[in-house]
Amino acid sequence: MSQYVNRAVVLAKRPNGEPQNDDFRIEEQPLSELAEGEILVRTLWLSLDPYMRPRMNDMKSYAAPTPIGGIMTGEVVGVVMESRSANYAVGDRITAYGGWQEYFVKPDDAPMMYKIQETGIPLQAYLGAAGMTGRTAYFGLTEIGKPQQGDTLVVSAASGAVGGIVGQLGKMHGCKVIGIAGGSEKCKFVVEELGFDACVDYKAGNLEKDLQQACPNGIDIYFENVGGDVTRAVATLLNEGSRVPICGYVSNYNDTDLSKVQTPQDILATSPHPPTARFFVQTEWQEQHQQTTQKLAQWIKDGKLVYRESIAEGIEQSIPAFQGMLTGKNFGKQLVLIAAE
Repeated sequence: MSQYVNRAVVLAKRPNGEPQNDDFRIEEQPLSELAEGEILVRTLWLSLDPYMRPRMNDMKSYAAPTPIGGIMTGEVVGVVMESRSANYAVGDRITAYGGWQEYFVKPDDAPMMYKIQETGIPLQAYLGAAGMTGRTAYFGLTEIGKPQQGDTLVVSAASGAVGGIVGQLGKMHGCKVIGIAGGSEKCKFVVEELGFDACVDYKAGNLEKDLQQACPNGIDIYFENVGGDVTRAVATLLNEGSRVPICGYVSNYNDTDLSKVQTPQDILATSPHPPTARFFVQTEWQEQHQQTTQKLAQWIKDGKLVYRESIAEGIEQSIPAFQGMLTGKNFGKQLVLIAAE
């Protein structure tokens, strides 16, 4: 039996709408002794992301739902504490899908587990701007959005972890970039710190008019994070030949019956100029994981990509932090510091 005591957040029951405290349970779970080829990892940072909410439902999706009693899924940065692997040494920093827990054991050939090639940026950035978040922005924009010099790019949830990177990448490609965010503080951040050309505050009550004013020549690329009324406002302004990478539609994730939701595809089909649009996940380009992570990390180090984080501390705070993220209470990437180095 391992000397370490693990605490994990498990799914106690399936939520009905917004996740409640009793939908989760924190358990102490034993850790087995390492077999040959395995490593024991201590979680340092946990990434909280919108995709986790649909995974709590018992519904068909691109990934299997979290089972009742199962550990909540999530990517982490961790440090190897014990190793029976020739590929990983004690002290190695890694990214892996370790879940919401303080320790975990993995075989050294586990999918989507990588040793961090440190470049002098903060470790937690490998979960955010240099990690899954950054790769999602990069592949969605470049592979599906196909940005061209002079395109008008609109980004929903523009102050969020993915949206903020999309806009900055769009500027690198020579696009006019318009953000949509909730509240004057977030809009100010999007323009003044992230460098967007403008930002529309959807909470101001004039979304359609303000968006039309910001996009007098229509919209060539819409990076979809939100769905609902935001997508309806965008759909009327899409130009012929427009492209829409669909990352998610967080405005509907807490709905009690997602099967009855009007999806972004449903809404976009009503546009006068229906776009080329599809849902994607960054793992479609998994073979480019390492080189893209290094590219993003270098841009961060060089000051070409900036980002903001919301940080909760301790495994207990992962639950309220997750609940808050789903209702927009976070600012930028939502992380949980599980253990200080």
